[in-house]
Amino acid sequence: MVKFSKELEAQLIPEWKDAFVNYWQLKKQVKKIKLSRRTKPVHDGNDFGLPIFDRVRGFVKTIADKLHDSAAGKSETNAQVNSQIKGDDNNGEEEEEEMYETENELVQLFSEEDEVNVFFENLDEELKKVNEFYKAKESEFLERGEILSKQLQILLDLKQVLHDRRRKTLGRSRSASGFFSRSNSSSRRNSDYCSDNRSECCGSPTGNSETSQTADDEVMAALERNGINFVNAASREAKTAKNGKPKVAIRIDIPATTPTRAISAVTSMVWEDFLNNGGDSVKEGGREYVNSKKIQCAEKMIRGAYVELYRGLGLLKTYSSLNMVAFVKILKKFDKVSNRQASANYLKQVKRSHFISSDKVVRLMDEVESLFTQHFATNDRKKAMKFLRPQQQKESHMITFFAGLFTGCFVSLFVVYGILAHLSGMFSPGTDAGYVETVYPVFSMFALLSLHVFLYGCNLFLWKSTRINYNFIFEFQPKTALKYRDAFLICTSLMTAVVGAMVVHLILLSKGFTSNQVHDIPGVLILCFLVLLICPLNILYRPTRVCFLRVIRNIVCSPFYKVLMVDFFMADQLTSQIPLLRHMESTACYFLAGSFKTHRFETCKSGQMYRELAYVISFAPYYWRAAQCARRWFDENDVNHLANFGKYLSAMVAAGARLTYSREPDSKLWLAMVLVTSTIATVYQLYWDFVKDWGFFNLKCKNPLLRDELVLKNKIIYYVSIVLNFVLRLAWVETVMRFNVGIFESRLLDFSLASLEVFRRGHWNFYRLEHEHLSNVGKFRAVKAVPLPFRETDSDG
Repeated sequence: MVKFSKELEAQLIPEWKDAFVNYWQLKKQVKKIKLSRRTKPVHDGNDFGLPIFDRVRGFVKTIADKLHDSAAGKSETNAQVNSQIKGDDNNGEEEEEEMYETENELVQLFSEEDEVNVFFENLDEELKKVNEFYKAKESEFLERGEILSKQLQILLDLKQVLHDRRRKTLGRSRSASGFFSRSNSSSRRNSDYCSDNRSECCGSPTGNSETSQTADDEVMAALERNGINFVNAASREAKTAKNGKPKVAIRIDIPATTPTRAISAVTSMVWEDFLNNGGDSVKEGGREYVNSKKIQCAEKMIRGAYVELYRGLGLLKTYSSLNMVAFVKILKKFDKVSNRQASANYLKQVKRSHFISSDKVVRLMDEVESLFTQHFATNDRKKAMKFLRPQQQKESHMITFFAGLFTGCFVSLFVVYGILAHLSGMFSPGTDAGYVETVYPVFSMFALLSLHVFLYGCNLFLWKSTRINYNFIFEFQPKTALKYRDAFLICTSLMTAVVGAMVVHLILLSKGFTSNQVHDIPGVLILCFLVLLICPLNILYRPTRVCFLRVIRNIVCSPFYKVLMVDFFMADQLTSQIPLLRHMESTACYFLAGSFKTHRFETCKSGQMYRELAYVISFAPYYWRAAQCARRWFDENDVNHLANFGKYLSAMVAAGARLTYSREPDSKLWLAMVLVTSTIATVYQLYWDFVKDWGFFNLKCKNPLLRDELVLKNKIIYYVSIVLNFVLRLAWVETVMRFNVGIFESRLLDFSLASLEVFRRGHWNFYRLEHEHLSNVGKFRAVKAVPLPFRETDSDG
């Protein structure tokens, strides 16, 4: 049977761990009480050796029994919690402010036991902490629910008005039937101001004026029922409500997360300037309109907000139930130690506490389920529950079996390949360099990719073991998120296929087949891999493949896409895979230029286009990451992102200097440039690794040179990681050291250095996500904050 302490640790919400009852500390105090009873001195006399503790308990038990039989109006509690409750109405909307303090009655039972006093004092503190946290989160989610209710009502009114307008204008001229809009954004963002005579965005108002006025009146009437007034920007200062307060203007904020929305924002600003500077014929009525596409975007944002609200309510419900079980368990342990049911009344008071007695969370969950089913799932409850309660993916033992099977196949095939290569003298100095120059880039590319996937699987295993919520940080769907067993299966199966192709390649060469006939095998392997990657069928981890392609698209198109955690995390991985990208360049050159058939390797080594493209490929990952930093600075206005931009700029300069020096090895000037630029970039990167990404080198923390909160218990691991990251960051020194080795040894050395960089990145990944997780824990951030589309602004703003 699993102990409750382990069960609690496995089920509690990681980001709210500090807000849970400290069951482990209370358990230690119960053990101290037990030990103190065993160490009581034994007295001679008529007590026959009974400890004082038992005599006092027996005496007070007799007193308690008499008190129990006395008047019913007297208090029968041995442990009480004092509270002050303030009520405001009879509708159940009560705000309670309770102060808990255990009475001395229980302590008198064990007056000689200081541990009992400490235990109940800490129990009171834990109960107060749980209640205060629950109240804070309950108020936060209730406020979210009210805001979302207003947002949903505005959305429904706008959709109804747009539907009525579409129906009325059906059959009229084509220009009058469309929805015309323009965005009114003065903050250089994709924000639209809707007024009482403005109902659409993104176009020019060319519809029938009478119909437009009718639609505007309907907008006004529909939204005024919700207490919202859409005020014309041209006359905003002149209009006031009946109560004398200025009317509220509604702003539709659709974040420019995609290139389309970014272009739309720029177009909207241009259109706004045109209308503001145009003639009266252009600005007639001062009308602006809300596009139906914007309404769809707003609907999607509100739907996502409801999903996150429901998730947060579910977490709060779990928080309440787990803490209740924790109080029950610890009080039972206390009763077992004290041999008396003295905590029954305390437990009754716990059950009357706010985090148990309040039903606001349950009622709000039912309301969210009802609204979501009605408005976002076409009254299909089963469909709604797929969004609100996504099921966890079931782990299968078949994955473990196949991962082990492919691992054995890979090891066996690799041994066979080594034997065949040795017998054929493929890597001997006198052998033609064709094999190494053509086949090596293909197979080493797959090897580096497999190594990266394997290290990612190791990271997934460690994140899961240490309760780091990587799915929440990366915003992955729990049902389709990749598990560490899946990563190992992908890695082992890929390497088995690659080594198998290498064995077949050598066997065919030894059988007398020409190089032109067998050099197509690497090309077939790459083609199969690409077909599998873009396969639209729902097989072989399709959600993961789609997510990977989407993230790569966001990276390549930086800075036009909004940068999420998974985007810049993946871009960081690409900065460590520049050798892989260079191998892709060589492979593409060999296939496209026909070098596998002609064996003219100079085409892909000394060609002008190839040399220039090498700079582009070496710069691309750093450019993408710098562009992401610029976009994050633009969105968040945080200077740290500009500093991070400088780090990748320095890395780009250092990479260019090293590449140029490799082509002009006798140049003393470029050697000096490599030393200067690489040293600056390395110091910059090390500072950012340790201080910004890992949060180390905090001189005021309790852990020297680390941080206050650590996930791993053994601190030595962190110090070893610092040294290891420092050493691996200096791998560029190899570029200035001239090793006189052969072609095969040179390729092997390059592959080894590239593998070390991949290993450093996989090692870096764990601490980077650990720091992000601890940041969420410090802010009790377990639910994503979803931006809402409709925002109220003052009419005169």
